[in-house]
Amino acid sequence: MGRAKEIIVKVIPAKIANEFVKKHHYSGKVDPRCYVHFGCFLDDRLHGVMQLGPSINKHASVNLVKDTHWNGYCELARMAFDDYLPANSESRCISIMMKLLKKQAPHIEWIVSYADGAQCGDGSIYRATGFYLVDIKKNTSMWKMPNGEVVCSLVFNPSFSSDGAGQKAKRMGKVGEYKTWSSTRYLNHIGAKPIPGFQLKYIYFLNESAKERLTVPILPFSKIDEMGAGMYKGKKITLQERRANLSGEVGSNANSKLDV
Repeated sequence: MGRAKEIIVKVIPAKIANEFVKKHHYSGKVDPRCYVHFGCFLDDRLHGVMQLGPSINKHASVNLVKDTHWNGYCELARMAFDDYLPANSESRCISIMMKLLKKQAPHIEWIVSYADGAQCGDGSIYRATGFYLVDIKKNTSMWKMPNGEVVCSLVFNPSFSSDGAGQKAKRMGKVGEYKTWSSTRYLNHIGAKPIPGFQLKYIYFLNESAKERLTVPILPFSKIDEMGAGMYKGKKITLQERRANLSGEVGSNANSKLDV
């Protein structure tokens, strides 16, 4: 593992984490819902950030595992690393974070996260670090606005109650007669276009007993190729092609702008 063993992972302030994510995450955006921010340090400098918070779709997510308490799970919403870190750094950082969560937050039984196979990647780092694949679906949530900005359709949904999201929708014009429209109807009306591709859902069990309460099937990774959902660093690719052409890059600093 080389110098990856020297990495220190610890909780850092939101302001510092958000500044790093804006610079190094492929989306250039932070998730304001995040409430825990882990920094990854090497040679006394910050080179990676992992952020957790409540799930963007709480009702659907909580039912993934039967009898989950409202605070018994969270979402890994953002993960970004720069190019300074050596090979295997991302997997090392995730492993340390999970150990810290088990020790400091034993009430959290599992973590859900989503890979953006429409813009970035299909979750190679998840597969390398013990996550289970539980869903693959065509992207219906990420849309490109007429001005080129990429947004999540959920912020335009009348039932979405996040104040920050509501303000964003207002700034983009969803007021007055449009306020009660569904997000899809409104986005089509203003000329936004859905981004083709897939969204992949992964789950990690901090408490192995929670795995027995999983309410959906665990999918084989081969399902990614079956559905044509493979993507790596923003380009379509199959797992077989990746193994042949990108050997050794999974888990290395080649994943600096991750699909989380």
